[in-house]
Amino acid sequence: MRFYVIKKQNLFLIVILAIVVASASLWFLRTPEAETVVTPDTGEKMREIHLVTGEFKAVTEAGKEIESYRWDPGVIFLEKDEKVALNIYGINGMEHPFEIEGTDIRGTVKKGEETIVPVQFKEEGVYRLICTIHHDKNSNGPMIAYIVVD
Repeated sequence: MRFYVIKKQNLFLIVILAIVVASASLWFLRTPEAETVVTPDTGEKMREIHLVTGEFKAVTEAGKEIESYRWDPGVIFLEKDEKVALNIYGINGMEHPFEIEGTDIRGTVKKGEETIVPVQFKEEGVYRLICTIHHDKNSNGPMIAYIVVD
């Protein structure tokens, strides 16, 4: 029968190494296997899709003013690997910080300005363009557009 003697110094090193390996494993499990979106070269010709920020206002029977913000159009259809420029013009609201769910794309649309977002989706699916300020009905939303990739 063999016995192994582990010195305190070596035990400390083994514990540190195990923590590093566990942290790296968690990182890789949380990170998607493949990039779902790439930013195409801006010098290439690509299809442009124009969106605007919009707002609906109404008054309830009780006299309370209600409003809701939205992206228009609310649904966009793209082909897988198609190079597209989303040209988003700010009409209503001072600014709309946004993200495209499932990607690392983030930005801000400001009133009176156009924000251009070049995208190319590598994976099929439905991606949500979400205004992070107006993400639900309690914050005058939800301000969500759907990007359908076939």
